[in-house]
Amino acid sequence: MSSPTPRKTRSERVAAVELPPGRLAALLHNLRRGPVLLRLAICALVAVFLWVITASWAPPLDYHLGEIPHRNVVARTNFSVVNEEETARAVQRAADTATAVYTQNPKPIIELKNRVLNELAQLAGAASLDAADAAIWKSYQPVLAEGTPAPTEAEQVEQFVAFKKQLNDDTGKKIDAALNTVFKPLEQWGILKELPREDLATSTNILIQQPDSKEFPDQKQINDVLLVNVRDQLQRRLQQELPSLDLATKVFARLSDLPATLTLNEEATRIEREKAAQEVLASPVMREIVAGDTLARAGRPISDADFALIEAGYKQEMNNLTWQTRVSHSAATFGMYLALYTLCGFYIYKLDPRILRELGRFVGVLATVAMAVALMTLTFRYHRQAEVIPLLLFGMTMAVAYSQPLALLLSSAVTLIAVMSTGTDLHEALVLIATTAGAIIVLDSVRTRSKLLSVGFVAAGVAFFTNIGVGTLAGDPFLPTLHVALWLALWAVIAGSLMTCILPLVEKLYNVQTDLSLLELGDPAHPLLQELVRRAPGTYNHSINVASLAEAAAESIGARGLLVRVGAYFHDIGKMLKPGYFIENQSSGGNRHDSLVPAMSTLVIIAHVKDGADLARQNRLPEPIIDFIQQHHGTTLVEYFYRQATDRRENNPDAGEVDESSFRYPGPKPQTKEAGVLMLADAVESASRVLVEPTPSRIENLVEELTRKRLLDGQFDECGLTLEEVRKIGDSLVKSLTAVYHGRVRYPAEKSAKTG
Repeated sequence: MSSPTPRKTRSERVAAVELPPGRLAALLHNLRRGPVLLRLAICALVAVFLWVITASWAPPLDYHLGEIPHRNVVARTNFSVVNEEETARAVQRAADTATAVYTQNPKPIIELKNRVLNELAQLAGAASLDAADAAIWKSYQPVLAEGTPAPTEAEQVEQFVAFKKQLNDDTGKKIDAALNTVFKPLEQWGILKELPREDLATSTNILIQQPDSKEFPDQKQINDVLLVNVRDQLQRRLQQELPSLDLATKVFARLSDLPATLTLNEEATRIEREKAAQEVLASPVMREIVAGDTLARAGRPISDADFALIEAGYKQEMNNLTWQTRVSHSAATFGMYLALYTLCGFYIYKLDPRILRELGRFVGVLATVAMAVALMTLTFRYHRQAEVIPLLLFGMTMAVAYSQPLALLLSSAVTLIAVMSTGTDLHEALVLIATTAGAIIVLDSVRTRSKLLSVGFVAAGVAFFTNIGVGTLAGDPFLPTLHVALWLALWAVIAGSLMTCILPLVEKLYNVQTDLSLLELGDPAHPLLQELVRRAPGTYNHSINVASLAEAAAESIGARGLLVRVGAYFHDIGKMLKPGYFIENQSSGGNRHDSLVPAMSTLVIIAHVKDGADLARQNRLPEPIIDFIQQHHGTTLVEYFYRQATDRRENNPDAGEVDESSFRYPGPKPQTKEAGVLMLADAVESASRVLVEPTPSRIENLVEELTRKRLLDGQFDECGLTLEEVRKIGDSLVKSLTAVYHGRVRYPAEKSAKTG
């Protein structure tokens, strides 16, 4: 005999008791799971992106261009700003006094010098005055003063002889050197006939550019090259360099008409003006602002000049921020993000958990939130009221893709983030939230192309009147408030128009179908439906009846009736591949299943689900419609053939065991309320056809039986249907079937025909 098991002491029994983990321990355990960690990492990345795009490491600017402050805006720190008016004057003065640039062309001076030397040589070689060139000799005669008599012929001969003698003496060789010395400055610096234009330069200096040279020599005084002054300098030099005063006078008379060799280079002069202006702009005239100085007056819109001062003061404040302040502000921002994540996360977890389960949906929602905040921040910089456009687009997108309550919650969160990052006032935040809420509330369905545009007009009305009301309560002047209200209304209408354009993209990205798309998809002329009519007319008639029953049942619980109706149209399209194996398509001939074993018949019946999903994908039907095809039978049992198989097993003990799972549809079970409604409507419509006398009581019993079977089989465990909703669905199906199979009074003609 085995020894008896020793009894444990009381303390040992207490120590051996294992309690289930508490809520905190369960939460920590879930957080350590891979999918949860991945989603938390994505949330952290989005939070960092929002922190960067909104510059949330520092407080936002409190006032904005066009805003009407309720009190004077004063400087909170000392700073300096550019005095635009004084700087502009200084720039203009610098440009006006810039040095003009001239290009020197020495060729005319050289040619003039050579002509003078040649003419002197001709005069020196002439035998007499008569033999000399009269024009040349005349050009060397000085202009006589008024009242002075002209020299006689004898005096001219005497002057010529004396002049010729000077040229033929040894001093004649020095004339060449003297003229070279006199002309050298003219060749280098040139001659200027008039002063430069005042719109180009007013400086007393000029820059002279030599031919084929990009380098400028030293500056030159304008007076040194001006023709009037050059003539005086030339006369003095001739008197200094030439051997006699008479010779100098005659040569100067010949040079009385000097050519201008300096040409104004306008492009280079403009460059010099710009250089002078840039030098001033590099060190502009500054205006010192002391803490406490008024930057903008209360009750007046902030002008460009006021905003420039406010912005400069804000930048100085940001420069003065310590790293501790930046860290604390960033921590507060991330705390706000965490609070919003928690609030929205719990709502989604309770009411729409598929967003958390499906990674694609989860990432899509977060990406849309991040994009909305980024666009609101960017549009706010362009126009103060324009941020309502991305906010409205975000709210309407969430309402179309998911639900109105979720859209309201997420839109409020996005508004809070954007308002905190842009420094918007509380009353402006209220206007944004009210405008978006108005658009979301009226966006219950999109059945027409003009629906979204009408939503935009509703949002415009809400924005207009809300801004007027809030502005009046805040004490803002009426006209500026009206101006802002009109801008908000305009942006709201534009947002509705934009949403109309991007609706197909939203449907594709979020895998949703609006009522408008469903109406187009449910057109009887759809190729798949036409093929179903041709191949399996009985199945098509069954689908139409199911659609009618399911739509009414879905609307009775607040589900999307139109979606169920269109899904019912396509739920059995897989039967068209083997229509003869389904009872509704069989004629009075034999049943094809008579020649098949129950297991094979079951495979044929079950295959219509997979075939239908494949046909739907080949024809690019939306995923929600494919879900109806795959889920409308769930994992229910093909009872008819299962019973056949069990009967055969009882009659033949040598046969193998019947595996119930082999006679069940592959599923999945219905994942939405609409799919659950379609499952019941499909089963009830098929079963009602075998009722001998479809009285209301029999129909009610049939619906209750089929509903109870699926409830006990757990088919509604994953679709979110409550028992109350299941009851309402059953009542609707009973009501609809009773109307279909209603009694009719027998007419006398029919009686006589039967007795005849």
